[in-house]
Amino acid sequence: MENKSFAQVIGSPDAPSLDQLARRCGIATTFHAEGRPSLPNYLALTSGSTQGIADDGPPAAHPLPVPSIFSQLGTRWRALTESMPSNCALADAGLYAVRHNPVTYYTDVRRVCLQRNQPLGRTPDLSSRFTLITPNLCHDMHACPTTGDDIGAQVRAGDSWLAGFLPGLLRSPQYASGSTAIFIVWDEPDTTASDSTPVPFIVVSPATRPGTRVRAAFDDYSLLRTTEDLLGLPAHLGNAARAHSLRRAFRL
Repeated sequence: MENKSFAQVIGSPDAPSLDQLARRCGIATTFHAEGRPSLPNYLALTSGSTQGIADDGPPAAHPLPVPSIFSQLGTRWRALTESMPSNCALADAGLYAVRHNPVTYYTDVRRVCLQRNQPLGRTPDLSSRFTLITPNLCHDMHACPTTGDDIGAQVRAGDSWLAGFLPGLLRSPQYASGSTAIFIVWDEPDTTASDSTPVPFIVVSPATRPGTRVRAAFDDYSLLRTTEDLLGLPAHLGNAARAHSLRRAFRL
């Protein structure tokens, strides 16, 4: 999800579904982004580093021959991206923003990307060990033609989309088996907020005690480390090696 601070979502009348989900599941109250704008955070989340990038340039401007969660997993991953016009699309198109699709930047998985990075459909396939799901510019709480600069409208659009989308994930065989955790994370705070402002972070897991609220500070590197640990990967990428895992806090 995109560009919203903790207080703009959790407890907001514009996000009733997400607020209810936070009360029923787990939430980190001090989860921080790595910087601005969007792309560095997506790279941190998937490679353990912002890779020195401080803009939203396309893959052609930032080809990255570096390890990522995708290269760690070989072909055992899937990235499902809403409104993407074709598999592993390398340029913006309509409501698809390539800067929100980090796998397209990693050159060592480009061939696999053409098979495993697919447009998001109505029934997402969660059969891979790791799945990254990215909504389009309207459904991720970013500004879009239907919401403009109205923050309340942006939050409502994202909340409504998730209210319709999340139940399908919860009905999946993978979640029903008790072997899947779902993390809902925002890339950075609202553009008017300071960089240190927390963003929402929600954990949906059968193992997490309902109503869990964790005040310890976490960030994208914490989430990457947690993902690597849950998947049983033998090494941690970049800053994930020094990050605190979320596993104990959320009983994962």
